[in-house]
Amino acid sequence: MLNSLGFAKPPAETRVVVAMSGGVDSSVTAALLKDEGYDVVGITLQLYDYGAALRKGACCAGQDIYDAATVAERIGIPHYVLDYESRFKDQVIEEFADSYARGETPIPCVRCNQTVKFRDLLATARDLGAEALATGHYVQRRLGPHGPELVRGADAGRDQSYFLFATTSDQLDFLRFPLGHLSKPETRDLAQRYGLSVHDKPDSQDICFVPDGDYASIVKRLRPEAAEPGEIVDLAGQVVGKHQGVIHYTIGQRRGLGLGAEVSGGEPLFVIRLEPNRRRVVVGPRSALGRDIVHLKDVNWLGGPETDVACTVKLRSAQAPAPARLTRNADGSGTLHLAAPQHGIAPGQAAVFYDGDRVLGGGWISGTGLSDAVEAA
Repeated sequence: MLNSLGFAKPPAETRVVVAMSGGVDSSVTAALLKDEGYDVVGITLQLYDYGAALRKGACCAGQDIYDAATVAERIGIPHYVLDYESRFKDQVIEEFADSYARGETPIPCVRCNQTVKFRDLLATARDLGAEALATGHYVQRRLGPHGPELVRGADAGRDQSYFLFATTSDQLDFLRFPLGHLSKPETRDLAQRYGLSVHDKPDSQDICFVPDGDYASIVKRLRPEAAEPGEIVDLAGQVVGKHQGVIHYTIGQRRGLGLGAEVSGGEPLFVIRLEPNRRRVVVGPRSALGRDIVHLKDVNWLGGPETDVACTVKLRSAQAPAPARLTRNADGSGTLHLAAPQHGIAPGQAAVFYDGDRVLGGGWISGTGLSDAVEAA
């Protein structure tokens, strides 16, 4: 008979490492598993140290390490803090800055899951003799005919599958997500039941290493060239304004352009593309944003052997899935053909593929285009 994590042994003989960020979700994950009798070890990663500049409530800040240790003591499990600061800087923060300097719109949370957490921490968990690494993500794992599958969280409003698209099949075999079937209110109720001090701790809203959400100041410090001023031009190349650095803009952006009605003729203007090498921001009407071809790189595939497959795709985390057809190539690249043009598709973001509630994989957006049919319309 299998235990709740899928192992043919009693929970007490099953060691599980829990990634404890100091928030309510990972704390409840540890408490649930301990309550079921598992041999639980809590690990918190120190990812950065900006001292007084850190926002209280940011993931893995000093307060969060203290909160994780307090929860571990409360539920009676060993707890360790690992210094991953240099890894986080190299693999997440530096890549974040590089991406903005290239005129992209990065998602550092995905990079963190892809590298520091689900690669490095997972290896550490194995070194500790664990048979699973559990996290507090709102996503589900189920066994399919060909092995474990990644599935959206039961609570659509909390689903975090978009941010876990880069999880590999080997990693998914080792990972467990005990909260995937719960809603956030149910998780907070459990935290109160277990007497956890973090039961009412607010969720972190912004990128964890960016104080007050001011990502531009981080990028400016690391890549000052990305903050150099330049021109705002229309689709014909006519200069219509000035900007203070391409890092302040993303494709699809409307606000903050500082262009008067006399420039736009009364029609709202949007960022159509960024040209960082020329330090230019190109603007135009919303109609110029529509794209139905999406080029991808570094595709992670969790589906079957097909290289051409119908699916739905999310092009931003808060966007509803849209019908598409995916073509995958042997070199890890791919092309999405959307059933209808989408607006504001930005390089550096992720395209995540679904078959119903199952995650088929995802890739990084490297560019966009228009099909002949749409361009002729």
